[in-house]
Order: sequence, then structure tokens, then C-alpha cells
Amino acid sequence: MSDTAKSSGADDPVTVTTPVKSGRGRGPRKPALSPSRAGDFRQCPLMFRLRLVDKVPEPPSPAATLGTLVHAVLEDLYDLPAGERTLVAASAMVEPKWQEMLAKQPDLAGLHEDDAALRTWFGTGNERLANYFRLENPQRLEPAAREEFVEFQLEDGPLLRGFIDRVDIAPDGAIRLIDYKTGKKPLPQYSTKEQFQMRFYALLVERLRGRRPALLQLLFLRDGGTIELRPDAGDLEKVEFEIRELWNDISAAARAGQFRPKKSKLCGWCNFQELCPEFGGTPPPLDPAAVERSLGVKVDVAD
Repeated sequence: MSDTAKSSGADDPVTVTTPVKSGRGRGPRKPALSPSRAGDFRQCPLMFRLRLVDKVPEPPSPAATLGTLVHAVLEDLYDLPAGERTLVAASAMVEPKWQEMLAKQPDLAGLHEDDAALRTWFGTGNERLANYFRLENPQRLEPAAREEFVEFQLEDGPLLRGFIDRVDIAPDGAIRLIDYKTGKKPLPQYSTKEQFQMRFYALLVERLRGRRPALLQLLFLRDGGTIELRPDAGDLEKVEFEIRELWNDISAAARAGQFRPKKSKLCGWCNFQELCPEFGGTPPPLDPAAVERSLGVKVDVAD
């Protein structure tokens, strides 16, 4: 990055191209692999299947919904003139954004026991926003894109897809990718998932824009921690290899119609225990048509 785009602190004066605000309101898309779904398969192939193929409903959680709310505020914060991008302005967006979310998904109304719990939850969201302002000064930033939809067909591989929270472009053309996390910074040995996600995005951006991102930053808004990655050619070659290997495993599981459970410490947070053989449950019968719709792979049917 140029000197104007190296710092990750509050005085980071990044100049960028014309801002782009991308939404998620798109129609049906072709089967594709995203960092989230890749992470699901790595964690547990059965969870991947139940979430992506069977589309088993999952109850909303306060933590995940808080992440959606904070992301929405940070996305729209940059609609304001630079001088008006303050913590007070961001905090004022929290309740209106929540009302927008309720209008689109009324079942979120049952997420909190009472008004006191809701107010406490709003307070947690405001704490996350306050930590964001300690990490960056949005008055000195003009993102090139927010919630940028990226999609690229990997040659002889899967269609790759995702949303990047923010893209900054410096005067010399150097690209920085930003991802907001409303949790706390993981210990280095547990940050593999986050690093894979950012390198996944870096690969897409390099293929789409013809330039490798110079800096990848994850901002952890619970504790103000950060992770910075400066990918080189070897990093992106490695992540492409990982993606191809993972897609081969997903395709093999789909063709065989076998998405086996993988027990781990993370099972305690899984919403699908009642359908998991590891916990005495039985998954629903696999629908080959749903597999093909979701993954573009046909299940091998025995004669």
C-alpha cells in the first residue's frame, strides 16, 4: 500500500474510487461456494448439507442478529457526508435499522424476552460501534465499495461467491479489503477460518480486478482486536488449492449422497443436534434434486 493507505488507525486517510454500495437483494443464483459454506463443510459435512441443501430453518440468535445489525449500521454510515460520520450518528441508526430488520423478518421480535433485554442488546451494539470508532475514523475514509458482491468462475472448479464488507482503494491503486467481526479476536491458532475467508476474497478480487489486494484487515469489534494479512502470490496459490480440494470433497459427498457428521467441540453450538446421528437423531431423506439445485452436482443413483 502507499503511505496514505498503510495505517489501520483512526487517522487513516485512504482516498478511493467512486463509492459503490452493493445490496443483497438479488434473485436466484447458480450454485456456488462461499467462504461461509466452505467453513460449514470443513466443520461438519452434515451441517453443511442441512443448512445448504435441505435448508432446515434455524432459530435466530442474538449474537448473529447483532452482527447483522452492526454491519447494516456500518454500511449505511458511509452514506452520510464525511463530517457527519460520528459515533452519535451511528448509534442513532441502531433502532431504526432494527425496525427495518423486523419489517423484513417479523420472527426476530421473539428474540428478546422483554424491553429491558432489548435495551441491553442495543447497548451491546453501541459498544461494538464505539470500538469501531477506536479502530478507524470514518470521516477520513471514502470506501470504493461496501457489501460488494463478488463472483468468479474458477476454471475447472466451482463458481466462487461472496460479499466483502468494505473495499478501499488508495491513490496508487492499492486495494485493501476490510471485514467486520462483532466477536472477539481469536487466538492465532484459532484464526484459520478468518484467514481463509480473507484470502478467499483476495483471490476473487485479484481475478476480477486484475490486481492482488495489498492488505486484508479483520476488525474485531468486541475487543478492538485486528488481524492484518498481506497476501503474496504463494498465499493465493495455496488458497486456490485449498478451495479446489474442498470442492472435490464436497462433490464426492454429493455424488455419493453421503454427508457424514463430524463430531467436535463446536457441536454444542449446532442447531441440528436433533437431526444428527451423533446425538441420536436422524437426518431427513436426501433429495437428489435439492442436491443438484444447491451444488450443481448429481447424486449417483444405484441401479
